[in-house]
Amino acid sequence: MSEKDNLQNADGNEETKATANQATESTGAETTQDATSLENPTTDENTNSTSEQVETNEETKTETVEEKSNSHVDEIDESNAEDAEDESNSERHTLEEKDYHAMSMEQLVKEFDSLLKQQKVQTIKSHVDEIRSEFNAKFSELLEEKKEEFINDGGNEIDFKYSTPTKKEFNSLYKEYKSNLNAYYKNLESSLKSNLENRLRIIEEIKGLINVEENINTTYKHFKELQEEWRNAGPIPRDKYNNAWNTYHHHVEIFYDFLHLNRDLRDMDFKHNLDQKLKIIERAEELAKDDNVNRAFRELQVLHKMWKEDLGPVAKEHREDIWDRFSNATKTIHDKRQAYYADLDKAYEANLERKEEIIAKIDAVAQDNANTHQAWQKKIKTIEALRQDFFNAGKVPIKVNEATWAKFKASVRAFNKKKNSFYKNLKKEQYDNLQKKLDLIKIAEDNKDSEDFETVTPLMKKIQSDWKRIGHVPRKDSDKIWHKFKAACNHYFDKLHAERNAANKELFEAYEKKSKFLEALKDLKLSGTPESDIETLKAKIDEWKSLGNVPHSKRYIEGKFNKALDDMFGKLKMDKTEIEMIKFENKLEALSQPDDTRLLDNEHNFIRKKIDEVKGEINQLENNLQFFSNVDESNPMVKDVLNNIENHKNNLSIWEEKLRKLKDMY
Repeated sequence: MSEKDNLQNADGNEETKATANQATESTGAETTQDATSLENPTTDENTNSTSEQVETNEETKTETVEEKSNSHVDEIDESNAEDAEDESNSERHTLEEKDYHAMSMEQLVKEFDSLLKQQKVQTIKSHVDEIRSEFNAKFSELLEEKKEEFINDGGNEIDFKYSTPTKKEFNSLYKEYKSNLNAYYKNLESSLKSNLENRLRIIEEIKGLINVEENINTTYKHFKELQEEWRNAGPIPRDKYNNAWNTYHHHVEIFYDFLHLNRDLRDMDFKHNLDQKLKIIERAEELAKDDNVNRAFRELQVLHKMWKEDLGPVAKEHREDIWDRFSNATKTIHDKRQAYYADLDKAYEANLERKEEIIAKIDAVAQDNANTHQAWQKKIKTIEALRQDFFNAGKVPIKVNEATWAKFKASVRAFNKKKNSFYKNLKKEQYDNLQKKLDLIKIAEDNKDSEDFETVTPLMKKIQSDWKRIGHVPRKDSDKIWHKFKAACNHYFDKLHAERNAANKELFEAYEKKSKFLEALKDLKLSGTPESDIETLKAKIDEWKSLGNVPHSKRYIEGKFNKALDDMFGKLKMDKTEIEMIKFENKLEALSQPDDTRLLDNEHNFIRKKIDEVKGEINQLENNLQFFSNVDESNPMVKDVLNNIENHKNNLSIWEEKLRKLKDMY
């Protein structure tokens, strides 16, 4: 009888012998595996064949429908056997399924830590195994990349070592997990062994009941006590679970065969068991309609456990019918679950196609030849995004998982090889650039204390320009050599500026005097007599000029003085042309610089431009007069045009006079 068969055969056997003696003879001649053989089962951990467990009596040897096909029950029985060691084992079914493949190493460590802290260690094995597999795969990829970089940089493979804080944290968590798991099983082992011994004792006592010469009611009461004892006997090793239950049910059946002498007691049990099993069937049939196949399957496990562990046999006339109903509901849920996983397989196939596309894109990026740092940085970001897309694409069929992962790693490795080759050559170029910049630093430091400013200043400016044209140097040296070069150059130019500041001392003193003069000019009061005020302003202009030139950076003060003069000249009631020329003469004095005619040249160009503009305006106005057939100066429009022409001619005279005075300055 298989571990599944007991679900039906435990429902009792009404093909009993005529007397208790016949039942006794049946037990005497039985070939049932003795309960003590549970200590050394000859079957696998999760399956037990009929001949290796229990040979039933003649009445239970007939093949049933349930014996013909039990694949839909196998998975449930195997899972219940695992849960039997510890009731909390069932909590593993309620743990959230997460896509560990899409997580980074840091996220995997966080998930591992959370499982250790929040869940019982015996319930997280499948999750830990998947986390460990994904973490090791990702770290292996990183390790290969770092190893290749190390070798490309001239390192010896035998000297290569690499780790990260994340890897160390993962190793620490895994060590803690194994330690906790070992401690759990060590504590559980003695308890399971003791419970198993107790259950074997109960089986032996049930076997002995049919040989006891006592009142049948007393024997039945003892039997019920042993059944209750069995229910409370506690968990046993999973590899002994099904064998123990099959043997127990077998001897319970034999007792009920023996109990035919007191049908009232047996029928009362049969009726109770039937009522309870019908309730279980009804719930299983409800679960068969539930679209949440995993939830239905988990509850179905509980129903099978109740059927097997909590309830005894029923009358033979009901046995096959109720088992068929329960088996059919189980098969429906099993088939829906298989269909669910078939759909998952289709999704995994779609994920595989997506991952194949991503690998092809990585290959394409790797084959593209880039020859600049910027281009390679862009490619590196593209590959990193594709790597993340690969992890986010989800699981693939397990049969191609390793091959797909290997293909992905090979593509990334090919890209990294080309990338490392480029940067290896780039580093050589950077070291060449480093030497060039070190040569410039030597020139700067050799000349930083020179006082031959006329010769060294152009040299220092040239090496600064050369520095900018030289390309990148190794990052570790970049800041250090720049600060060194900058310090030497600043030392020289600070010295140069100090020298020039000493030479320009008089210019700064003139600036200070002009600033004070400008403040005093604000309080100047004019007499109101044009001739007198003109002389006063001319005297102020002469005084301003006598204060001397100011530094080039302070030339803005001349503009302030000219504006102050404009304000004061604007208050004079005299010929505007004369005032304009006085102001212009003062402006020319400010523009005139020894050995530098650039300011005068700019003014010359400005005046020539203004003269051309005014002449153009006059020509335009004179052309406009030709549109009038009879030029009558009394006509308002004609009169306005003539006045305009006259004003422009006056302005033209002023600009031409300014140009003559300007030419005298050369």
